[in-house]
Amino acid sequence: MIIADQKPLDEVLGYLKDYKNIAIAACGTCVTICLAGGLAEAENLAEALRIARGASGRPASVRVFSLKRQCDAEFIEEADLELRWADAILSTACGVGVQFMAERFQVVLPGLNTTFFGASRDAGLWTEMCQGCGNCVLERTGGICPVTRCSKSNFNGPCGGSSKGKCEIDSETDCGWQLIYEKLKSLGKLERLYEIQEIKDWRSARDGGPRKRVAPLSCADELAVEQNAVDWT
Repeated sequence: MIIADQKPLDEVLGYLKDYKNIAIAACGTCVTICLAGGLAEAENLAEALRIARGASGRPASVRVFSLKRQCDAEFIEEADLELRWADAILSTACGVGVQFMAERFQVVLPGLNTTFFGASRDAGLWTEMCQGCGNCVLERTGGICPVTRCSKSNFNGPCGGSSKGKCEIDSETDCGWQLIYEKLKSLGKLERLYEIQEIKDWRSARDGGPRKRVAPLSCADELAVEQNAVDWT
């Protein structure tokens, strides 16, 4: 899931200073799970904004709205009329939600810093697992991503600087390639490390600008298209 952190209150107050009617749009998915931008966090932020603006002599009307997702037009439309009350919308979604909301509303500002794609390791602990590079190689590396798990994103092997399984950059961080080695060893597939890999095609990552994906047609959809294309005259 997408992991995010709350922006410092002073920063948020800075870019909201010219607005009196402020809507805080909470998001009910990833940022709720990582305790950054759900309804509870949005309500706490709203109260902090009211107090800070009141203390500065520039009170503001702050309302909180909760959207199931801000990356889906259907859920944004449900709150359309309510959100248009505001001079500015402070979105506590990830960067995707902020940008998608900004396509519909005039002033949409970020309440969070989007950090990474991660997994929940423990209560209150998330770790990065994927960078969305668009050309997955996990079948070659025992399900461990060298792009993300190696601090240097070394794609074709270890740097040689690790010690006792830990990264030379940070002694608290596991060496990604040590993890890959141990996993392949447990699978009895260490020979994979001797295979010469083709140079990774990074064009599927960010080189070509914003990426998009069109859902493939299901069998039923294909049949419907074929039937509609038939000339019945």
